[in-house]
Amino acid sequence: MNPETLAIVISYATPLVFAVIGETITEKAGVVNLSLDGSMLLSAMTGFAVSFTTGNVVLGLMAGGLISSNIALVIAFSSIRLRLNQIAVGIVLTLFAAKLSAFLGQDFVRKPGPSVQDLHIPVLGDIPGIGPILFQQNLLVYSSYILVGFFFWFIFYTRQGLNLQAVGERPEAAYARGIDVNKLRYFYTALGGFLVGLGGAAFSLDVKLGWSDGHIANFGWIALAIVIFGGWHPIRAALGCYLFGLLQLVALKLQPLFPQLSQVLPIIPFPLMIMTLVFINHRKIQYLILRNNVFGRFITGRAPSALGESFQRL
Repeated sequence: MNPETLAIVISYATPLVFAVIGETITEKAGVVNLSLDGSMLLSAMTGFAVSFTTGNVVLGLMAGGLISSNIALVIAFSSIRLRLNQIAVGIVLTLFAAKLSAFLGQDFVRKPGPSVQDLHIPVLGDIPGIGPILFQQNLLVYSSYILVGFFFWFIFYTRQGLNLQAVGERPEAAYARGIDVNKLRYFYTALGGFLVGLGGAAFSLDVKLGWSDGHIANFGWIALAIVIFGGWHPIRAALGCYLFGLLQLVALKLQPLFPQLSQVLPIIPFPLMIMTLVFINHRKIQYLILRNNVFGRFITGRAPSALGESFQRL
């Protein structure tokens, strides 16, 4: 596989990286945001509409992030204050956001608009092999590298990251230590939602330029699956995004060779990701993996203990 192809894979997977990292930190705080699919659709529409109207891609990305952040806050409020079921609220919101994106985006269907421009990094971009793959991209791709590295360091090597894990694992113990559990859940749910929105806007401004109804349908569900596949670990989750991007590209490359399967090939990566997830989480497979301590800790993971559970102050 040539460097240009791998560069396309990384570019294609970048919006998913934003969404998956956003959902990872949300779930680390104990909140399940099942509105991802609708949120990404609405963010894609909003990001393109704002960029088309203003001619400013940055404003479009920010608008996409903010709209998704507000949807995430609705889930946080419903769970924390109203004590409603997070899953039920998330499903309702994803349906609502998807329909809203179709309604509000009617005037922007298939219109040409601005896109994120490539930025060649001197010296690094000229490194044989990896240069064209990693460093002849755009600012969104470079930002995703930083995002993954930052949250890996933040979650596992900072006091604030340990507090985040405590809120999602043992909120009662965290509260006893003086941590404001619900305040942190609000914050990380909003932050995670913002990153999900950036991912949605990035699709319409970088990967699939423009807007149409159902523009990136089902990618939110894939993002949720990759969070589980990634074991709530930022680096592993990012690798899952790149794997999905590679599978998507392979499926597209095979379409001209098998025209009779043109309707089937694009959806093959979806069941493949599910099968991989089932395989990795099989009890016997996990036993074999865990025999290698270092590799085992990296490739396996479990959900935060208090994921999806409301916390009530004593």
